[in-house]
Amino acid sequence: MEYAVQGTLDELGTPIDQITFVVFDLETTGVSAAEHAITEIGAVKVRGGEVLGEFATLVDPGSPIPPFISVLTGITDGMVVAAPRIGAVLPSFLEFARGATLVAHNAGFDVGFVKAACAAHGHPPPDHPVVDTVVLARRLLTRDEAPNCKLATLARLFSGTEPRHRALADARATVDVLHALLERAGSFGVHTLEELRGFTRAPTREQRRKRYLADSVPAAPGVYVFEDHRGDPLYVGKSVDLRTRVRSYFTASETRPRIREMVGLAERVRPIVCATPLEAEVRELRLIGSAKPRYNRRSRFPERAVWLKLTAERFPRLSIVREVKDDGAAYLGPFGGSRAAEDARAALHETVPLRQCTERITPRSRRPACALFGIGRCGAPCEGRQSPEEYGELAAAARRAMELDASAVFAAMEARMTRLSLDQRYEEAAADRDRLAAYIRVAARMQRLRALTSLPHLVAASPAADGAWEVHVVRHGRLVSAGVMARGVHPVPFVEALVATAETVVPGPGPLPAALAEETECVLRWLEGPGVRLVQVEGTWSLPVHGAGRLRARIDHAYRGMDSHRPREGRPER
Repeated sequence: MEYAVQGTLDELGTPIDQITFVVFDLETTGVSAAEHAITEIGAVKVRGGEVLGEFATLVDPGSPIPPFISVLTGITDGMVVAAPRIGAVLPSFLEFARGATLVAHNAGFDVGFVKAACAAHGHPPPDHPVVDTVVLARRLLTRDEAPNCKLATLARLFSGTEPRHRALADARATVDVLHALLERAGSFGVHTLEELRGFTRAPTREQRRKRYLADSVPAAPGVYVFEDHRGDPLYVGKSVDLRTRVRSYFTASETRPRIREMVGLAERVRPIVCATPLEAEVRELRLIGSAKPRYNRRSRFPERAVWLKLTAERFPRLSIVREVKDDGAAYLGPFGGSRAAEDARAALHETVPLRQCTERITPRSRRPACALFGIGRCGAPCEGRQSPEEYGELAAAARRAMELDASAVFAAMEARMTRLSLDQRYEEAAADRDRLAAYIRVAARMQRLRALTSLPHLVAASPAADGAWEVHVVRHGRLVSAGVMARGVHPVPFVEALVATAETVVPGPGPLPAALAEETECVLRWLEGPGVRLVQVEGTWSLPVHGAGRLRARIDHAYRGMDSHRPREGRPER
């Protein structure tokens, strides 16, 4: 009974056996309600365990169905060619669901598509109460009973109907799951719709039991670390008010299943008070990168970043590597994965005819040229057709494109895309667009970071509450000291003391000699904030005149235009 939501004497709630539920499922061309369309609707109306009616129809999505969706659902273009459009189907479905409580498995997905369809065709958004069987199952089932809450898993427990990614079959299976879960919920004192909705929003037993973990957390900016019984970090976060943030993990507002699971395993919360919010943000990144807490998803594996390297050898080539070395090579990055690095490398190869073979070329080595020489994409230094001096000019152009001047790559790729488009080779042009975007975005990011990481020493201050100032010391892009200077304090001794106690930095090789890209970006965002004043700067803080930053906006604008006008899945409109 402890989970029940007690009604008032005037309104005890609507008994569940008197509630009309419309359990529905959709099949779609993709996962985005803004970009994809509905291909099938299936719904079952039930009350008191009795089926009152069913609704099922295919829907013409208005564009070809992607092949992988057809494989998954079995719905093909031929099946929907004579089906009605969603504008004709929607009024019938809304009438079928009038006055009912909507039920779906992962309801946010299905309800999101219905709302998008209503908005597109001038219908008011549905205001029905909604029950999500995924959320209900997570509250009522243990891991021993169900390893996950997928519909197929729950249907094997509670239903004779096998889900098969067809709307009506999945809706029928969800009906059986709903009835089984409602029966279990009754043992927790859930007998009305109001109690059912409150039950799914209430904090779990573990959340309530662990509330004491927040008692000793101070109300100050900093980092908090949830730890298990061995002291191993489970989750790392930051906040400007540690106590308020940590307390929120033990309330109904925290609904993320993995975080609720983490709270159940936590035995203590270790606060790390920081002088400023920027220090807290940086410490959070460092802790996540070093401890790799299993319940953090972001920034856990910074070492997986890759770089595009122009090797330092007699005839340099572009290579994808995971480590930056002090070897005289030029580096572009970091990239989030090998695919983006390969795209950027392809863009550079389209502009500068560097060799693409991987063998080392020595004065004594000679071997036949590859096919790239025949099509004019390589000067064949392997055959001795190019001298080191001639090839060195190409390598210098590639280094300049990576570090200083992006205009040559942009012009070459733009001209190639124009030629391909005129020849109606649109897929190839789109591939080149993606390659150019990968190069421009990473080059712009690296040049922006390098402008700060090249500075041996920087002190800056920003206004804080009550006339105070947040002061930070940064060396080679790494935050090395932070403090808050109270109103009326003389700045010179305060800054001198902060600098004297700052961390000593010995820079390493490459564009990021002392910190990860994420940390330097945090510092840059703070430096670019309103009211920030530079106090001390050693070196020159500047960006290349012809750098990639000036072209980044054009790339982003092109993608926005493509996203808003291109057909779904890149196919022509029917």
